Amino acid sequence: MKKENIIVAILIYSLAGGGAERVVSYLLPYLQKKGIEVHLVLMNTTISYDIPKNTTIHFLEKSKGDEHGLFKLAKLPFLAYRYAQLLKHLQVTHSFALLTRPSYINILSRYFTNHRYQLVISERSHPSQQYGYGNLQSKINNILIKKLYPKADRIICNSKGNMDDLFQNYNIEASIIQVVHNPIDIEKIDKVPAEGNFFNSGTFNIVTIGRMDAGKNHQLLIRAIEKFPDVHLYILGDGFLRQKLEQLVSSLKLKKRVTFLGFDNNPYRFLKSVDLFMFGSNHEGFPNVLLEAMCCGLPILTTNCQSGPDEIMELKDVRKNDIMITDYGVLTPVGDLELMKKGLAYCLEHPEYLERCRIRVKERIQDFKREPILQAYTDVILS
Repeated sequence: MKKENIIVAILIYSLAGGGAERVVSYLLPYLQKKGIEVHLVLMNTTISYDIPKNTTIHFLEKSKGDEHGLFKLAKLPFLAYRYAQLLKHLQVTHSFALLTRPSYINILSRYFTNHRYQLVISERSHPSQQYGYGNLQSKINNILIKKLYPKADRIICNSKGNMDDLFQNYNIEASIIQVVHNPIDIEKIDKVPAEGNFFNSGTFNIVTIGRMDAGKNHQLLIRAIEKFPDVHLYILGDGFLRQKLEQLVSSLKLKKRVTFLGFDNNPYRFLKSVDLFMFGSNHEGFPNVLLEAMCCGLPILTTNCQSGPDEIMELKDVRKNDIMITDYGVLTPVGDLELMKKGLAYCLEHPEYLERCRIRVKERIQDFKREPILQAYTDVILS
């Protein structure tokens, strides 16, 4: 198919801060530069990332971020109908959806139109863990993934762990799944200057980045630093748990050692000025924030959540009862406060190890250069 006949729709909930959202912000200009007509389709008005000014944006709805999960599920047929009408109206040839609910909508839209298009979705979490809580919402999502995902023409997973999860736990044919890692704009990040005198040089400064929800488990990090008086934790991100986390910080008398910075579209200026990146997530797809921290030369202390960290940090020996030391930083078992403390203590006690990590992470990040990975996304979407 000639480029002038290709029309791509990219469907995602919003462009609020997140790894999938950043991929979209990279993919839009990349496709446009190739002369491909691209339409961005959103369900929420939040746009936190820079996108080309000439991007055509369509809203399936303008929902609030605090809607109940079951209400969101109930709206799926209505949104799929609206999306189907939009695809037909625009004569879209390739529809690409990122994240779980937009993927449902992408697939369901086929039931509401005779317009044919290449249907690609991107699963960016570890579904069996994300929906492993046993509640009604989790059960419904597990059913929908099993029933709907096999109907996609292609599924892009951003890690091998996600691919294995879909294959082993949802019986989805491996032949339609392809792994494409998240891209990093190394040149852009390298140009960002470090934040000048923001951090106290007399403390060991740590940054973490992530939405404030239960899955990111910020409280694990807050509790982990409690007994280390020379450590200061800076939290970049926002979310509905922020008030509870601020209350936890207050109750532990850590107001002087935990700082909430909110969401920042340029976290690199902070990352380049601190001593360590810390991450406590319970489950992930392929955490972009680890790549961004490594691109800034930061050693990593992270939970070994499924999936992503072990792939990024090339972990060779998985341990369930101890910390795991790699060339790029330290991993700990998910949710284990004592071992997160042990991992932090190891970093504090071995400054020479952290210095070696700073060199090695800069070497490792070259495997995630933006352009080759964006081309891989393009190849799958247009296949």
